[in-house]
Amino acid sequence: MKLSNKHKSAIKSYLRAVAASGITVLLAIVADIRPEFAILAGALVAPLAKALDPKSGKEADYGLNAK
Repeated sequence: MKLSNKHKSAIKSYLRAVAASGITVLLAIVADIRPEFAILAGALVAPLAKALDPKSGKEADYGLNAK
């Protein structure tokens, strides 16, 4: 199955969000920190993961106005 660039960008964005939520859950359960702090850490990790990815797609790559 061949995926277009639009689909690849959407899947990559989804997986990045899943990874950020996984880090939040791991922090809350494994590190046994308060859920508020785990959510705060997850909120900081998600944009950081996107910023560190040199090939991260812009939302315009797969949004309503995408080609």
